[in-house]
This record gives sequence, structure tokens and C-alpha cells, in this order.
Amino acid sequence: MGLFGLFGSGNVGNDGSLVAVLDHLRADRPGAEVDALCGGPETVTARYGIPASRLHWFRGEYRTAARPADIAGKGLGKLVDAFRIAAWVRRHDVVIVPGTGILESTLPLRPWGMPYSLFLVCAAGRLLRTPVALVGVGASGTRSRPVRALTRWAARLAAYRSYRDTLSRDALREMGVDTRRDEVYADLVFALATPPSGSDSGPPGPVCVGVMDFGGSNDERDRADELRRRYLDGMTRFVRGLAADGRPVRLLTGDDVDRTVAEAILEAVDSPLVVAAATASLGDLMKEMAVADTVVATRYHNLVCALKVGTPALAVSYAAKSDRLMADMGLGEHCHPAREIDPDRLLEQFRALERDRARVRRTLAERNPVLAERVRRQFEALNALLPASGGAPDLARQETP
Repeated sequence: MGLFGLFGSGNVGNDGSLVAVLDHLRADRPGAEVDALCGGPETVTARYGIPASRLHWFRGEYRTAARPADIAGKGLGKLVDAFRIAAWVRRHDVVIVPGTGILESTLPLRPWGMPYSLFLVCAAGRLLRTPVALVGVGASGTRSRPVRALTRWAARLAAYRSYRDTLSRDALREMGVDTRRDEVYADLVFALATPPSGSDSGPPGPVCVGVMDFGGSNDERDRADELRRRYLDGMTRFVRGLAADGRPVRLLTGDDVDRTVAEAILEAVDSPLVVAAATASLGDLMKEMAVADTVVATRYHNLVCALKVGTPALAVSYAAKSDRLMADMGLGEHCHPAREIDPDRLLEQFRALERDRARVRRTLAERNPVLAERVRRQFEALNALLPASGGAPDLARQETP
């Protein structure tokens, strides 16, 4: 079985989805051979104990192509990758794309990056009769025609599709994908083990603030610098307000690129009450959040972690998926727009959430088992596609595009 995605590249949310599926496969198919095609193969092998191959032939894929040699290398790499990916897909009985926002454009991306790579995987799967399963994925609409076309065809060519929310299924339907047989479950991260949480007794505890290198969506590239400055200024003023209230703050990140934002806030606030926590995985994030009184988070999977451990959370929302998640968890009123941060209003919302903390904890305690059950049903559905020991996968779900 092959696992495909941007794993090991510094985004702990992506890695969390990988771990959720790996845990399931190891429990349900203990004899299966599993490997990955991913962005950071050395990290994946070291941390998760499975063989992994590099997604891109050209090692400078993620650098800006400023020199002719880089431009030529990227162009040649796209051709070479088509053959490399097909050869990798051919070696497997089934390829699984576990969760993540792999069909999203809520953050900047180029059509010849992940949209192209995913299309190659799904096309190779169809041509070589290796089913490709998109399991609990996120999707969103986009104004970019190349991204839209590659996303649509990748989804059509997949043997199986399911989603983490109804917004994702609706987005693909609007792109022209027949989603009538596709199911919505929940984010795969809700299957992970949960550390013990704190309580509402005792003195005020730390506030975890998840920050992000936020510069808008793929359709907002022309405003990226403005949005990045506005976001950093708003979050800095918010953290300064927390410190002025005497609250200890622990800054969290969800991707390696977020560290510069945390460092900028630390330097600007310059308070012993504000520190940056070292988190290398979703497990680390959940441990931090489990002992916090309250979480204010921007990245989607930071928010998922907070809700999963039952800690009251306020979403600084950069995409509709965060608003939908909060609404599904009964916290729809606790959202603030990342594009228009009003530090004073955000502080008011934070204080209102803290006053309502006991009720919110009870609500989360009720909702979390429901989402965990949905992921369990997702894995049951996935099992029907996976090959039994020595058997062949079920190809019945493959459609004619």
C-alpha cells in the first residue's frame, strides 16, 4: 500500500493525517507492506518507520526559479516525475491519499506543484488499474483555471473519494465532479489518541496562541504582502494585550514557515510572559493545548487539536473550513476573521470565551465522541477498498470520468 502527500515537509497537520491512517493500517492490516511518496522522505522514515521516496525528481522544486538552470530543472522535473510517479503507483495494490487539504487552494499554490502531482497519481492509478483513494480530504473552489482543471480531473480519476466536511464535497460538485456516491465523515486527526486535559479549577493557566505565516489564499496573491503585515500587526497587538492582563502566553506553530511569525511577535512584545513552545508534531501541540485554559488558533489543524483535547478555542479563521468546524462543534460564535483582525474585538471575544469556558468544555466533551465515531466509520469504508491478505482491491468504486 502506498501513501501519498506532503508529509515530512514541516506541516504537522499533514503528518497527523498520515499517522492516523498508519495507525489504522498497522492495526487492521498488520502484514501489509506500506511506503510513502512524499515531500520529506527522510523525515517520514525516521519518525514513522516506513520506507519513503521523494515526490519530486528535481531537488530545487520548492525554490524560486530565478536562474535559467533552475527553470530548466523544474521543467525537466515535471516530465521525469510523470514516469517516476507512474512507476511508483504501479508497484502498489492501492494508493491512499490520507486527509489534508490536498484539493484546497485556501493557501498559495502553483498548478504545477501539488495539483499536477496529484493528477499524475490519479491518472497513473486509472491507467495501471491501481485504485487511488482520497480519504477524508479537504477541497475548495478557486478562480485559477489550471488548478481547477487539474483538481477536477484528479478527483474524477480517483477510485474512491470521501471528505472531512460538506464544504469540500460541495466544492468538487461545483467543479463538475459527480459526488453523489461520496461520503462526508470527519477530519482523520480525530482518530488520534488524546492526552489528558486540564480543568477549570485553580488560578488562570496559560493561553496557547497558534500563529501562522498568513498571506491570503491562492486567489489573493496580489494582496499577500498587505495581508501578511495586517495579520502580524493584529496578532502582535492581541498577544501584547494578553500580556498586559498578566496572562502567560505560549506561541504555537503548525508549519516550519510559521516560526518567523512567532519570532517577530516575541521580539515586538518583549515580555517574560510570552514564550514560543517547541512543537514538532500534532501530539506535541495537543499536549500543550491540553494544559492550557484557552486556545486562540489560526491554522486549521491547530484548531482541530484544541477542540479534540476539549480546550475552549477561538478561531482566527482564514478559510470557510475553520468556520464550519467551529459551527459543527457548537462554537460558531467564537470566530474572528484573519484578514481583518481587530485586536480589541479579539480580546473581547477571548474574554467572553473564558467566561463561558465550563459550558464550552461540556459541549466539546459531547461532540468529540461523535467525530471519533465518524472517523471509525470512515476507516470501515476504507477497509472495503483495501486488499485482503493476498487478495485484490475492490475496483467497483472506479468511475468513468
